[in-house]
Amino acid sequence: MNSNKISSTCRAWANRSFILFVFGCLGYLGHISMATAEPQAKLIEFWDDFEDESDMSLNHAPWQEILDVYLNDQHPSGINRFDYERVSDQDYSKLEAYLAYLQRFDPRQFNRDEAKAYWINLYNARVVELVVSASKSESFDSIRELRSGMFSAGPWKREVFVVNLQSMTLDDVQHGVIRPLWKDHRTHFVLTKASLGGANLPKTAFTRDNIEELLQIAEKQYLSHPRAVRVDGDRIILSSLFNWYADDFAEDSALFLEYLRSNVPANLVTPLSVAGGTRFEYDWDLNKPD
Repeated sequence: MNSNKISSTCRAWANRSFILFVFGCLGYLGHISMATAEPQAKLIEFWDDFEDESDMSLNHAPWQEILDVYLNDQHPSGINRFDYERVSDQDYSKLEAYLAYLQRFDPRQFNRDEAKAYWINLYNARVVELVVSASKSESFDSIRELRSGMFSAGPWKREVFVVNLQSMTLDDVQHGVIRPLWKDHRTHFVLTKASLGGANLPKTAFTRDNIEELLQIAEKQYLSHPRAVRVDGDRIILSSLFNWYADDFAEDSALFLEYLRSNVPANLVTPLSVAGGTRFEYDWDLNKPD
């Protein structure tokens, strides 16, 4: 994988109605597995406001208590596991109350760090709540089985929030608020998809005081794990996150390669330079206990 072979003109997104990532145009790629891409980041302008001098802070203790009881961050696989089926009725009520509490606020009244922590916790807590709720009545192996419609896998397009009288989906929060407002690629390493292939659900609730440290830790942990990048013979296997959100990581393929070289474990730096091809993979199995 020589940087001289890499086209700097390859763009991440194809037609939105059939969004397939065109990573195959990169000169260093061999066979890849094409996958439906995530929605493009497009700001919902209603949320484009902050109170920089605000000292408002929220109580995320209920969410932390849920994480303390049901999230295992010491699993030998290196992937955090959440015990969705074990959540008690009392703790499920606590989770619902926490989500209701968050939705009583207008996050535009927060400073940028408080708002960023707010949206991340809101998103992650709702994903967990959706899986826990579904687990009470049915058995399933992937969050993609919780469909938003006949042709839409996963709950991402359901209206599951009402914030400041605005009905919102999970996609709205991630792609209409978090990605365009903060333009921070590290959020992809903390926003849970309730799956083995994606970001670890963080063990610690986000606050404005810990958010920068937690994002740095999450990026390092994910890029050090085989599900992010590994070598298979002369081929590099990358997480599909780098496919779906390519523009969030780098402006072009040469810069993306440099990003990987700067962040992956040292033993992968040389293989990245000489690999004969690249493939993308993602495991949608639930991040539940074995």
